[in-house]
Amino acid sequence: MMNSTASLPRTSWAIWRPATWRQIGTDLFYILPGFLVSIASFTALTALFTLGLSTIVVWVGLPVLVACLATARWFANLNRAAMKRWASSIPPVHYRPAHRFTISGMFKNLADPQLWKDFAHGFLVAFPLRTATFGVVLSIMAAILGGLTQWFWLRFLPADNTSLAALIGLDRFMGVSPTVAEGILGVFYGIALLLLFPFITRLLAMADAAVARGLLTNEKAALRARDEKLTTSRAQVVSEEASTLRRIERDLHDGPQQRLIRLQMDVEAAQRRMDTDPAAARELMDGALEQSREALNELRQLSRGIAPPLLADRGLRAAAESLAARSTVPVSVAGSLEPGARLPQSAENAAYFVISEALANVSKHSGACQAGLSLDATAATLVVEVIDDGVGGAHVGKGHGLSGLVDRLAGVDGSLEIISPDGGPTTLRVDIPLHG
Repeated sequence: MMNSTASLPRTSWAIWRPATWRQIGTDLFYILPGFLVSIASFTALTALFTLGLSTIVVWVGLPVLVACLATARWFANLNRAAMKRWASSIPPVHYRPAHRFTISGMFKNLADPQLWKDFAHGFLVAFPLRTATFGVVLSIMAAILGGLTQWFWLRFLPADNTSLAALIGLDRFMGVSPTVAEGILGVFYGIALLLLFPFITRLLAMADAAVARGLLTNEKAALRARDEKLTTSRAQVVSEEASTLRRIERDLHDGPQQRLIRLQMDVEAAQRRMDTDPAAARELMDGALEQSREALNELRQLSRGIAPPLLADRGLRAAAESLAARSTVPVSVAGSLEPGARLPQSAENAAYFVISEALANVSKHSGACQAGLSLDATAATLVVEVIDDGVGGAHVGKGHGLSGLVDRLAGVDGSLEIISPDGGPTTLRVDIPLHG
């Protein structure tokens, strides 16, 4: 689970340091524009909510309420973006999938709890909180400026024996006039507030962010939704692999196995006729040789996409270079993944399957003269790119063997992107998280 406090900007308190002023500027840039956003959200949500609630009896209010929650979500996105700029990272947020714009669909959209939390923040919480925060910040800034310059402008005002310095006897204690004493007092409280200003801005920003984080993020729901998605996708992968295994078993039985049986029978028949009818034996041996070639070709087709021993022994880079070398289209291999570098087994297997399928499609359908394969790995992600100079037009919805890649990658939480305009070139990009 994300530690939200770990991502806060580093705090500096010494007012004479440049880092302290940068921190103050960061906090003020979060607080002051947030007040303007809260005014806009309160105004818009008040108008939409009251209009929708007052017309709900004639059903006109239903789409208005949906629009109200959509507006609340838009303002919530603004606030999350501001909070992310201030804190570098924030917990995730999860919304239920949007439904069609029908009566039942609108009611289902209104049932999303996160939308109502967005509404509560923009309508009930943000405006009073940020108004108070805005007032405190401006008041302190005015007090600091006024106190530090009070010695200068106080001389232009009429003398006042009821000033604070006079009431506490500071003028008599210091042996100066009440005006001078009041100026000195202003410098003291101006400096004191200036020294406290980094603490105050940080506390106000943290209070605002804590409220926003509580209402505008829902890490548990996001993780639960992600877990459900991964469970579903992995179930699909398991089902797909079981189906693939059954297909391979069936194809082995119907294809290479039958050809090997026929080859054995032809060889035995040739042995029997070797002495009595050499010409017939030679013809049978030629047929057996053809059967062996076809069986070998079918075995190669069946083994495509299955992780080879080379992948287990030497890693993804070596296995990818082997695939590139066997491709009928010249393929260059590049990237930061070093030969011999090992990745999690699930990531290597998924990447090998993708590369095998992508290069097979380049050879069969692209009409390309050359292709490039890039493998880049960081501590968090493996990125695979296959680029060819073919005719383009590739799409997962059009088949070409690409449709199964999405389900295969879903099992490792990977993503697939294909850019293939008509006329080419085609770029297939795969991102696979490395969870260790």
